[in-house]
Amino acid sequence: MTTALIADDEPHLARALAAQLATLWPELQVVHTARHGLEAAERIAALQPDLAFLDIQMPGLTGLEVAQGIEGATRVVFVTAYDEYAVEAFEREALDYVLKPVSSERLQRTLTRVQRALAGPAATTAPSEAPPDDARLLAALQRLLPGATSTATGSSATTPLRWVRASSGDITHQVDVGDVLFFRADEKYTCVQTVTAELLIRTPISELAATLDAQQFVQMHRSTIVNLAHLAGTRRDEASRLFLRMKGHAQELPVSRAYVHLFKAM
Repeated sequence: MTTALIADDEPHLARALAAQLATLWPELQVVHTARHGLEAAERIAALQPDLAFLDIQMPGLTGLEVAQGIEGATRVVFVTAYDEYAVEAFEREALDYVLKPVSSERLQRTLTRVQRALAGPAATTAPSEAPPDDARLLAALQRLLPGATSTATGSSATTPLRWVRASSGDITHQVDVGDVLFFRADEKYTCVQTVTAELLIRTPISELAATLDAQQFVQMHRSTIVNLAHLAGTRRDEASRLFLRMKGHAQELPVSRAYVHLFKAM
């Protein structure tokens, strides 16, 4: 039996998709419905479903980040209201990208495509293989493909983020990002860890990553970005898994296999 997970932070949309799947593919077993990205990532790792129907804009982790962190054989279909992520979705080897509101006719085409892919050798889905009759998706692909005219200007460089306003209880603190050991996604918030405190901000970690100095802040897990200025050392266990040790922080941080290559020289 083919198994699937649905992830959407809007419960009524998740229920509607589950109902459509039950009608169009009765043999498909939905093993879990996740309310946010972190839950989706955890349950995919634990349950190893054949398919994951992922919304893109979710608290904690985006659907793209969840897909990036999948280390098993789970294949992905993105179901979202946002078409601007189309190219990146296919770079994550998505089987399909369905725009909300999802019609039964469009979903049936997706399921036919999924069934064909699961029956044969796994193959990467390229942007050019997108369903040709989805006008909004094709427009997004044309707009985002390399070399297309876009919002690029003569100078795209921006000044890296210097401060974050982070909360601890009822108090809001102005935190120098240089003092941050690491940022970690936590359901609806992002934790800001310093030597002395754990604070919270509402900025999703995917948006935060784009504002940080890439020479200083490196992603080491789908939910964690570390400040290399506070890196004390690394350790490998008997299974060759890599762990980071941060100055002033007692707990080691496990590096996801998807990011180990970034720390090979350390």
